[in-house]
Amino acid sequence: MKQSMTFIPTLREVPADAEVKSHQLMLRAGYIRQNTSGVYSYLPLAQKVLKKIEQIVREEMERAGASELFMPALQQSELWQESGRWYSYGPELMRLKDRHGREFALGATHEEVITSLVRDEVKSYKRLPLALYQIQTKFRDEKRPRFGVLRGREFIMKDAYSFHDTFESLDEGYQKMFDAYQNIFSRCGLDFRAVIADSGAMGGKDTHEFMVLSDIGEDTIAYSDTSQYAANIEMAPVVETYEKSVEEISDLEKIATPNQKSIEEISSYLNVPKEKCIKSILFSVDDRFVLVLVRGDHDVNDIKVKNLYGASVVELATAEETLANLHCVHGFIGPINVPENIEVIADHAVAAIVNGICGANEEGYHYKGVNVERDANITQFADLRFIQEGDKSPDGEGRIKFAKGIEVGHVFKLGTRYSEAMNATFLDENGRTQPMIMGCYGIGVSRTLAAIIEQNHDENGIVWPLTVAPFQLHVIPVNVKDDTQKDLAEKLYKQFYDQGYEVLIDDRKERAGVKFADSDLIGIPIRVTVGKKAAEGIVEVKVRKTGEAFDIPVAELSEKIKQILGN
Repeated sequence: MKQSMTFIPTLREVPADAEVKSHQLMLRAGYIRQNTSGVYSYLPLAQKVLKKIEQIVREEMERAGASELFMPALQQSELWQESGRWYSYGPELMRLKDRHGREFALGATHEEVITSLVRDEVKSYKRLPLALYQIQTKFRDEKRPRFGVLRGREFIMKDAYSFHDTFESLDEGYQKMFDAYQNIFSRCGLDFRAVIADSGAMGGKDTHEFMVLSDIGEDTIAYSDTSQYAANIEMAPVVETYEKSVEEISDLEKIATPNQKSIEEISSYLNVPKEKCIKSILFSVDDRFVLVLVRGDHDVNDIKVKNLYGASVVELATAEETLANLHCVHGFIGPINVPENIEVIADHAVAAIVNGICGANEEGYHYKGVNVERDANITQFADLRFIQEGDKSPDGEGRIKFAKGIEVGHVFKLGTRYSEAMNATFLDENGRTQPMIMGCYGIGVSRTLAAIIEQNHDENGIVWPLTVAPFQLHVIPVNVKDDTQKDLAEKLYKQFYDQGYEVLIDDRKERAGVKFADSDLIGIPIRVTVGKKAAEGIVEVKVRKTGEAFDIPVAELSEKIKQILGN
């Protein structure tokens, strides 16, 4: 491709609204342009990279036994109502009506569509297992689009779905997809971890997220410092044990604590460690209110609360709900004398607190000398807090450390969540009707593109891994007005093209410095510069990743390129 004939609008300055490197570099290097908040056009270079990623995905999906199809982005509301997600999915689902007033959604995901498709066509266990996938644009009305294509309202996704007659078959299909994802992200040149995860609005259980390690990641990974254990911080169980102190049990006493609301304020005001304080948080759990207690230096993990109750929605109670149910304002909530309609649960660490401090459910007052087994009506103790760095690893090996990650893939065992709701059944070998057992497997293709850049760049621009680079070679004649340089550059360009390489030639009438800067910015792995030594049949070869550069006789160039690419 001739650079003068393609569309690569590079920028010298960093756009003011671009916060992270991938966003900055994709704008500066002419890969994307914003149309509106969270919506981007992918320019020719980005489109080439996306197609490389998609090809890797297709090859690994085929190897895993999945067939490609393409489903509509416009989905009728009736399907979402069948699954029960039309009302529960949330405001991220983009809803619209046609001219006849019928309700539709722009596809955020395709569980409903694929389930309806397969239920109408597959009736026997003999047709199972079956795995289908697509690569398609998805739509989610993100409240706060940010970080360029890492969190947008329109994005490219690969979603796959598998259908099985037994849970053993699901396990086998899940492992195939898990292995395929390992291969996909490895081939894309990413440093990633597969972590235990929560299924969220998708439903199902036994899920893993594939996280690209990055300081700008919005997810926190909890991992062992000595083993392979890794989990999203929301899903990491706490296996710590707690011992009570041997101090004498005190009487319960209400004390004035004017304007002291936070754990930090109470700890300082009463001169007690945060570990002696009890943090009380009121949650709305589906159709009930639950008061959750954790130790003052810990934080409530709402996902664990959700999983404990098998709830669909867990939200912090509003100030109005707190006042109506506990007759108190935030900052003074506690577990003593709580109305009977409110269930009280506590983290295991709370049971070990002796003579603690908690809110008195009265503004400006706390209790001291609190011993919850004596003073509060605790329904149950459970693991309800976030794991912390330094805690024991859940697998019993080592201690927990944290890292930030960008989620690029997610695999789920959905079970019969959708098939039962939507009556997707088959006849087993005994002629009995059974619900299909499902798996779901997603990859953010456009997000993967950005994640690759986050891990592969330097101060001069993008450094593409060879497997996904838009071009393999960048031929640059330093002076296109010099016929010797121009002719040799065009000869090499044709030679490389005929040899099957993807090659870009910078035939623009620009200064050499501009060409070199743009070349580094867009990140093509190998640059071949045709300069003053062209008359001697010598060119310069530079490796973008290492910065290594050397002069090569044209006669030896093809062999040298093969060697570099082979390494």
